[in-house]
Formats: sequence, structure tokens, C-alpha cells
Amino acid sequence: MTNTNKRLSAVLEGGFWFFVMLVPMLLGYVALALVAGLAGIGLGLLLLPPTAAYLRWLADMRRRKVLAWRGIEIPRPYRPEPEFAGGFSGYWEKVKFHGLDPAFWRDGAWLVTDPVVGAFLAVLPMALVAEGLYGMVISALWTLFVDHGFNDWFGFVHVHRGNEGLRWAPAALGVLEIALGFAIAPKMLEWHARWSRVLLAPTPAQVEARMKHLTQTRADAVDTQAAELRRIERDLHDGAQARLVAMGMHLNAASQLLERDPAAAQKLLTEARDSSAKALSELRDLVRGIHPPVLADRGLVDAVRAVALDSPLDVQVHAEVPGRLDAPLESAAYFAVSEVLTNVAKHAHATHVWIDMRVAGGLLKISVSDDGMGGADMARGSGLRGIERRLATFDGILALSSPLGGPTVVTMELPCVSSSPKTSSSSGTA
Repeated sequence: MTNTNKRLSAVLEGGFWFFVMLVPMLLGYVALALVAGLAGIGLGLLLLPPTAAYLRWLADMRRRKVLAWRGIEIPRPYRPEPEFAGGFSGYWEKVKFHGLDPAFWRDGAWLVTDPVVGAFLAVLPMALVAEGLYGMVISALWTLFVDHGFNDWFGFVHVHRGNEGLRWAPAALGVLEIALGFAIAPKMLEWHARWSRVLLAPTPAQVEARMKHLTQTRADAVDTQAAELRRIERDLHDGAQARLVAMGMHLNAASQLLERDPAAAQKLLTEARDSSAKALSELRDLVRGIHPPVLADRGLVDAVRAVALDSPLDVQVHAEVPGRLDAPLESAAYFAVSEVLTNVAKHAHATHVWIDMRVAGGLLKISVSDDGMGGADMARGSGLRGIERRLATFDGILALSSPLGGPTVVTMELPCVSSSPKTSSSSGTA
């Protein structure tokens, strides 16, 4: 694309996009006005969630256009939205979530100020070009204009009968305006994009908080990995390694007794065979604890169904997961569900467990519910805290609802991307 074409594109993009966004932004004004005007009687608060969703849609539209305009990426500053309960209480939690989200108010500030800033930065080049073209039309149709009573100013030129000596002055002035509009259009468009970034990108405080979160989750991931290595070493030393050493001793003793006491040698060989079988079983359990083969071969849904079959409880699994997810994410979700099931079996005094897994809005959402006695508290146990730290490594969250008397509901959410178009959807009782 030539330099002239680039400048013409900048002129048209800025002005055209401003007018395209004008009507949706006016609707946003109406929504904000209703929220503010009806807040006194409480109805405005109820409009917060749909208003927040609409503002996010507008802001995301601008983010995409800014990326197309100038190649400037504007990250989304929004917090992950948790799974809200049904009914009015859940909707009220959603109201509080959006009302306390700084990104919602920044979106509102952008909506209020952008038409003024956009009119100057994006529309000014188009206005100059349009004004310049108008000047050329005046010069070309001077006689027609003044014969029909035209008596007005174009810049410093008074267009009226008797001033024919300056007939071509509007055209000359128009050429200058068109040239100026073309000259400033790319820079004005870039300034407009950067202005959008000021309000639509995460704040420095959000970035700092994000960096602290990443630092903490990285430290947690390192600690978890080190603990996992220590567990593997301990299990190998105390389990399979000890049995293999015993098997070697039995075989050595049997070889010495083979000729003079075949019965004793046969007994030692039997013990060695039993030790090898137990060592193999322990190694298989150890491998399953590191990364179950069914998880690697068949994915998260079948792996969870397999662990549900091994549970002493009546476990129902329902899943709507499209294709395979990233392997680390599948592993984190699998071990999180396994740990929750273990906690239920040990502490909840439950008989039935319901597991629901689905992908929606770019999130893997997992809920584990039981009919136990309730009263679970994350502050009193390390198991749920460990799951929370495991999920935090992937920007996941964990929420617990466990009133005394039950039921207990553990909700987990992890950002995810499907790696296969194949959909795995299954439900049943394990």
C-alpha cells in the first residue's frame, strides 16, 4: 500500500469507525443513565450486570479495531467471573461483583469521554478533507451559489456577488485543508488508539497485582513440584525399592538352597514372586499418581470417570467438554477432582457425589457436590488450600459452599482452550 493510500485509509477509518460506534455508544449512555438515575430506588443496581456486559462488548470492539488500526494490543483487565448461584441471591452476588470491579467504572469513563476525544482525534482529519472538498465545490460552482443568494464565509474568503476576484481562493484553501487532513490522519489515529489504551488496558496497580500473583503461583508450583518429587522418592524407597531388594535377597538365598533344600528354595522363590508382584503393583500406583495412563490416552472426562469408579461412594459424572484440553490443565483438573473425592470419602460422611464438568465462555467449570454433613472450611484444612494453589498456577479459582448439615459444593474454574474439535459429552453413574 502506497503512502497516499495509507493516509486515505487512516482518514476514512477514523471517521467511519467513529460514526459506526456512535449509535452503540449512545445506547451505552442510556444504560449508564438508567443505572445512575434508578440507583436511588435500587432498580439501577439490578441493571449493573447487563450494563457491564454491554460495556465490555463495546470496549472489546474498540480493542479489536485499535489492533487493526495501529497494531496496538489492549489487554483485557477483567477479573474471571465466578459461577454464581441461581435465584435472586446469585444475581445479587453478580451485582456486587460488577459494582466492585474497577474495570466496569473505567469502561464507563471511557464511554463518557471517548465521543469528545474521538471527535477531535478520529474525525478531525475527515472533517478537514470534507471541508476542503466543499471549498473546491464552492469555487467550481461560484456563480450558481451567488446567483441563488449565497452570502457566507469559507475560511477567510467572503463568498458573495461582487467578490468574483477571489473565486478560486476557496479551492486553494480547500487543497491546503485536504493536505493537512491527509498529513495528520495517521498520527491522530495512533493518538486515538493510545487514548483508548489509557482507559481500556489494565492499570499499573492491576499489572503489579498480576505480577505478584504470578510470582506467588510460580513459587507455589515450584514448591508443589519439589513436594511431589520428595513423595515419589519416598514411595520408591519405602515401597518398590525395598521389595526389589528383598526379592534379590530371596533369589540369592534360593540359588544357594536349590540343591541341598529344594523345598526351602521353592518357598523363597514363591516369596520373591510375591514381592515382584507387589513391587509391580506399587510402581503402577506410583505411575498413576504421577500421570494416569487413562488421562494421557483418553482425556480428562474418562480419567475422572475412572477415578469415580474406584471411589467407595456412589458417584455420578456429567461432562460436556469439547475435545482434549492442554495436558497440564487436564492434569491439574484431574488431580483436583481426585483430591476432592478423597476428602469427601474421608470426612464428609456422604453416600452420593455428583460431578459436573463443562466448558463455557473459555472456562473449564467443575462442580463436585455431595450429600454429606457439610461444615467444610478451607481455613481449617490443607487439602482444599493445596487444590486452590494447584489451580492458581493456571489462573484458576476454587469456591466452597458447605453449610452445616450440607450439602457441600466445591466449584473450580480454569481458563482453557480446546485442542480438538471432537466433543466429549457423557453422563452416568460410576
